[in-house]
Amino acid sequence: MITYWNCYKKSLSNVSEMIELQRNRGVNGSVNWGLLIGVVIALVLIGGAIFLLSRKPPVSEQAAQLIASAYQEGSPEFNDLSKDIIIATDDRTVESPTGLGTISMYIYGKIHNKGTKTIDILQVDAAVVTQFNQVLKSKRILVVPVQQATLGPGETIPITLTLDGFSKDDDRANIRWKVTAIRPVQP
Repeated sequence: MITYWNCYKKSLSNVSEMIELQRNRGVNGSVNWGLLIGVVIALVLIGGAIFLLSRKPPVSEQAAQLIASAYQEGSPEFNDLSKDIIIATDDRTVESPTGLGTISMYIYGKIHNKGTKTIDILQVDAAVVTQFNQVLKSKRILVVPVQQATLGPGETIPITLTLDGFSKDDDRANIRWKVTAIRPVQP
């Protein structure tokens, strides 16, 4: 028969030794005021940081404000600027099955500014279409200033995005890119 009485007695003696050591060290229940003040200051600083961050508008609201200040489809400025933007799909674009039985597409592309103006806001729409040009899925991306601060004349930006939820029967014939909002650097 195995008994643990000796182990139990030994652990009790260790606890009583630790209590005795604490008494001998002079710990008498006094408060370490330096530590307490440091903790209070740290809590105030953390609370202030959280307050300041909570007052900042959400990212979606900031993006909406940026896009509202850009030229949209239909305006003559938009047509002049968007014709200088060339978007090409990269050869590395792949389709991958997921564990849920759907297919995800990882789309790689390049955006090139062949114009003479520096662009500081650029939003594009990437759509996967069928062979009859019907859109299966699309996604809008704010490329500039999110991925790069500006897009200067002659510069190229790589772009990557993921479109999820395709079924195996979907006719994923092509990828169409379209500029949806653009703004040049204001002088």
